[in-house]
Amino acid sequence: MKAVPLKSEISGTVWKIEGTVGVEVETDDILLILESMKMEIPVLAPKKGRIAEFRVSDGDAVAEGQVVLLFESS
Repeated sequence: MKAVPLKSEISGTVWKIEGTVGVEVETDDILLILESMKMEIPVLAPKKGRIAEFRVSDGDAVAEGQVVLLFESS
């Protein structure tokens, strides 16, 4: 399986990482939560698969379009 990058749709801060590398997830499972202007924006699994790698940590600032994790679909 080839890992595909998931990007942030907003500029903000990583509020909480919900998943763990290697864990199997279902479509629309929350992988991490971004915070911007006091709003929480979840990054969701696009389909069934697994988290290959996080590219950010809790508290990191992220820019719009920045890769936040790598995802492998099953």
